[in-house]
Amino acid sequence: MASIRWLDALRAGGVVLDGAMGTALFERGLPFSSCLDAASLERPELVRAIHESHARAGADALLTNTFGVNRYRLAPHGRSGDVERLCEAAVRIAREVHGPRWVLGSVGPTGLMLKAVRDEERAEIRAAFREQVAALARAGVDGLVLETFRQPAELLLAIEGAREAAPSLPLVASCSFDAFGTMADGTGPEAMAEHLEQAGVDALGVNCADGPAGVYEMATRMLGVGLPVVAQPNAGLPRRVEGRLAYLASPEYFGLYARRLYKAGIAAVGGCCGTTADHVRRIAAAARMRGAQAGDSDDAGGGMREEGPSIGAAREAGLPPVPTSEKGPLGARLGRKLVVSVEVNPPPGLSLDRALQAARMLRDAGIDAINCADGPRASARMGNLALCYRIEQELGMPALLHVTTRDRNLLALVAHLLCAHELGVRNLVCITGDPPKMGDFPDATAVYDVDSIGLLRIVQGLNRGLDPGGKPLGERTAFLCATGAEPASRELDREMRRLRAKVEAGAELVMTQPVFDPEVLDRFLAEVRPLGVPVLVGLLPLASWRNAEFLHHEVPGMQIPEEVRERMRRAGSGEAARREGVAIAREMALAVRDRVQGFYVMPPLGRYELALSVLEGII
Repeated sequence: MASIRWLDALRAGGVVLDGAMGTALFERGLPFSSCLDAASLERPELVRAIHESHARAGADALLTNTFGVNRYRLAPHGRSGDVERLCEAAVRIAREVHGPRWVLGSVGPTGLMLKAVRDEERAEIRAAFREQVAALARAGVDGLVLETFRQPAELLLAIEGAREAAPSLPLVASCSFDAFGTMADGTGPEAMAEHLEQAGVDALGVNCADGPAGVYEMATRMLGVGLPVVAQPNAGLPRRVEGRLAYLASPEYFGLYARRLYKAGIAAVGGCCGTTADHVRRIAAAARMRGAQAGDSDDAGGGMREEGPSIGAAREAGLPPVPTSEKGPLGARLGRKLVVSVEVNPPPGLSLDRALQAARMLRDAGIDAINCADGPRASARMGNLALCYRIEQELGMPALLHVTTRDRNLLALVAHLLCAHELGVRNLVCITGDPPKMGDFPDATAVYDVDSIGLLRIVQGLNRGLDPGGKPLGERTAFLCATGAEPASRELDREMRRLRAKVEAGAELVMTQPVFDPEVLDRFLAEVRPLGVPVLVGLLPLASWRNAEFLHHEVPGMQIPEEVRERMRRAGSGEAARREGVAIAREMALAVRDRVQGFYVMPPLGRYELALSVLEGII
């Protein structure tokens, strides 16, 4: 009877699922090399504590600690014969927790690459899933969740094995899509939903993937087949640990997407890797805000309990951020008058004299701010914090410190940001950064603990007085956060999805790549307008025809129309070509000056006088 009620509740919607088990066990001290599923036998108190924290936060259903309880994942730990014992122990622990209505059997993939598996071995893989599901059914689960599957063929084998072992148990099949919105074989969410419906599952799902925004997009695209859809995002952006992904995203941000997921028609929302009881609490609040109650009305509260905020929730709330208009001269000017910034980069050597001389000349000519890139094109040069500090201190003008996630891990990023704030450098441009293979030292190691969205979330937390773990700092930072965008991206829909995520993560200003096509810029500005953020349009006066050809063919996000490249070809070289490049950039600036909040000029090859020529009569 319980399993029927679970499926009915899923069809009704508004269900709250639990948060992460694996990353929570790591946080409680289990070694990365340990068998997490064995904790149900060896450390049951840890598993129970995690379940209880999710239950107190408002979870209607708990997923068992059986993600990897199949003979393939257990074999490296010498436990391939323990499937029955581990399933029984995991279900018993979840059943002992007071509050949640349903216990669902978690079934993860084998970890095998099916392309490397002989056809005759597929029957053995199906048998492994059948063995696990049979053990879960005997232990008394209310339903099954096949989760984090990347290979469609393996998911279909798991469905077949599950149906053979327990044909009456409600079955959710949950996929994990990559950053491009596809499974491992290139299948997209719409096609995957159709395949799963034809396979006879009771509900579809998306979990893990690239965080709440990505899961939202994939899950809502699976709604068309008419089956209930479950969404279990991870908490932010990935770091892979023992085949599972640990991520960073605040509970507040998670709650925002929970509301959107429920509103879009997603039946159940929970958390995957990195999510905690605080994330579950935000999901439960989102369900209550919609008036969503899981299950029947004979159990008041639907498994979602109201309680005072936990320590974690109090920490997550933080301090109110400083308003943009109060974040120094640049923040005060944004949206009130035209803002112009010019890029001046630190040198590859030791002396800052030439860069400071250029910045002084630009300041005296009326430029509002100087941008300082962070190892542009992955080049080896002096850190830009030194140049920004001296511009702020010696010239008394705002400097925008580009911060990439390429070269610093999470700890180093926080240290770098706090150092910049202490030095008075408080205008940031948060970007992911060019990979090392593009630069002087292609064998250098990239870090990328987070991307630009994750970096913006970190800064947003600091601006509310919280470190990335939600720990209070005692004070708040007052960073002004800008971010980049590529109006000429060949995947504009994806670019806009990411830009929306950046604004939600705290971006207060958009600075674009150089644009040379008025139609491209018009389309981009129309897309950005609903976001309500100021836009500085990128301008790059072309230096020559060869410069234009290089940018068009070899720099991602840059499109230079054939007409413009032909103008540069006809102009020849030298001074005549530079004049034509300035003319083209001026035409773009004059065409949009009344529809944007300013310009971001990138003079080629350190020719700063060209930036002033572009802006003559405009500022």
